[in-house]
Amino acid sequence: MVDPIVVSCLLPLGKSFAWEEEGGVWRLLMCECEDEKGGTLLFEQPSSPEHRVSDLYSMALPQHTDDILKLATFQTGNGEQTVGIVRGDTIWCLQDVAKLPPGILPAQVSDMMGVIQHWDLLKNSLQLEGEGRRLSEVKIQAPIPRPTGTIMCIGKNYADHIKEVDTWKSAPGISTPEAPEHMIIFTKAPQSVIGPGAAIKYPHGWSELVDYEAELAVIIGKPGHRIRKEDALDHIFGYTILNDVTAREVQKRHQQWFLGKSCDTFCPMGPWIVPASEINGQDLAIQCWINDELRQDARTSLMIFSITEMIATISAGITLQAGDILATGTPAGVGSGFNPPRHLKPGDTIRIKVEGIGELHNHVE
Repeated sequence: MVDPIVVSCLLPLGKSFAWEEEGGVWRLLMCECEDEKGGTLLFEQPSSPEHRVSDLYSMALPQHTDDILKLATFQTGNGEQTVGIVRGDTIWCLQDVAKLPPGILPAQVSDMMGVIQHWDLLKNSLQLEGEGRRLSEVKIQAPIPRPTGTIMCIGKNYADHIKEVDTWKSAPGISTPEAPEHMIIFTKAPQSVIGPGAAIKYPHGWSELVDYEAELAVIIGKPGHRIRKEDALDHIFGYTILNDVTAREVQKRHQQWFLGKSCDTFCPMGPWIVPASEINGQDLAIQCWINDELRQDARTSLMIFSITEMIATISAGITLQAGDILATGTPAGVGSGFNPPRHLKPGDTIRIKVEGIGELHNHVE
């Protein structure tokens, strides 16, 4: 028998688990969780608790997207933007359902950045009472409509996507088909962000090879420098969906990818943020349909560089700030990976679904 191991890397509801091994089987000894009083679970022959902790994590989290708490930026009837709490098809204005702790004024949590910065004080004060509004009655915006932090993106982070790189006959030279030894990190301009339902403007005369890239995006909640991998998840506020729209020939022409990735409207994001306590971002299904044809279909567990590695690597030299956005890479199935290529054209519709978050819809015009 070995000493219990406290698993702190994946914590549903912010609590901890203790484990012990006996005969090659790991037993859960303790579950400090608001919805569980404790108990013992048996897993068949995992080599370590970390290898199967996501199984338990999934059990402790809501099983249906409608049960998951979400945070959305929406436009009210008078045109003002504010933050709402979403469950199912109902949205409540956060200021109406949160009992603000002493010292926090309503104006401080009127936008998503304020909510992120004060979330530790707000999250236990929410009481979803009253009728709220139907989602169909409001206009949902990008969760952070104009990011003040950095949008950092990871390139070539799924093995199957790397394999299709070698088929990019329409824009060869963008990258090599080998898995990177070190992370490829680039940025997108904040003014490229648009929300759900908004149009991706086709850049006539500037690019004829416009591509889509379905991605899970991480929203940083707690600032940090030189964050250890084992502490990285503590710095995540939540997750959303991001489409890393790309002009392939511009991406190739300039080598550094910023221009090809940052055209106006090239960063659809949304429809909301799911707090990190609600889902396991390291193992979610991610899919993308173009004109109702399934093109991308994978799981975030297939990433080459994990979310915790991304945070540790970037923060080794750059202080991550609340509101920074990390786009975690796209799986295989992008338009440039087909032969012949199948790039976006005006009139196309894009639907991206990430398990536990929902769907992001946009169109090209």
